[in-house]
Amino acid sequence: MLLEAIILGFVQGLTEFLPISSSAHLRILGEFLPSAQDPGAAFTAITQIGTEAAVVVFFWRDIVRIIGHWFRALFGRIPRNDPDAKLGWLIIVGSIPIVVLGLLFQDQIETVLRSLWITAGMLIFFGVLLGIADHVGAKKRKLQDITIGHGVIYGFAQSLALIPGVSRSGGTITAGLFMGYERAAAARYAFLLAIPAVFGSGFFQLFKSLDEPGLFTLGETAVATAVAFIVALGVIAFFMNWISKHSFLPFVVYRVAVGSLLLVLLSMGVINP
Repeated sequence: MLLEAIILGFVQGLTEFLPISSSAHLRILGEFLPSAQDPGAAFTAITQIGTEAAVVVFFWRDIVRIIGHWFRALFGRIPRNDPDAKLGWLIIVGSIPIVVLGLLFQDQIETVLRSLWITAGMLIFFGVLLGIADHVGAKKRKLQDITIGHGVIYGFAQSLALIPGVSRSGGTITAGLFMGYERAAAARYAFLLAIPAVFGSGFFQLFKSLDEPGLFTLGETAVATAVAFIVALGVIAFFMNWISKHSFLPFVVYRVAVGSLLLVLLSMGVINP
């Protein structure tokens, strides 16, 4: 089972920050590994701690600056409209929807919403939506242009990632593109916005797993999380460089292709939904 955990950790790190849905890939891949089982929402959430730790390392200077300015503005040491202090508030506001919806629909998220039929549909639908947003978006707004209203919209877009196949980065970036933000700005905010939600969800599931063992042991899950961290560091660097020069079209094509193939396999009974 350790080898399976390592493979899943590698895929988690590879797909978390690309707009192709890491949870969908773990869900699908689980059916083709020797155990032929869904690794589960808990395993996915815990390994995301590794990928999110990669975000903290990659954006460390930004994160320290944002937190520092937020606290200084809170106590009146710098203007409350300071861009970094404002961004701190926007990350807090944008994190609320996924926390509330995650708690309200926890049972559905861990059961019915993990159906591969839903995963396939979400891969295709949100892939097409990303392509449309990338094509029609003005791409003029920068990170400092985000308003409270836009932050809330970003937050609800992120919460859609509770459904495997949507993609946390993909859903958030799509919303940003529709609102006219530059590709890099939309991606940067998506990565920063994910930090509170992913760490909260991951450690919550880690605490639960102490009493409710899943498919993998804590040791195997820890190894998978470490692998996800290492792979994710390289992926973030690649992705931020890619989107500054290219469109999201390859990811759109990939999502639609994988979703369509999954529908065919499900229809033929090759895999169990």
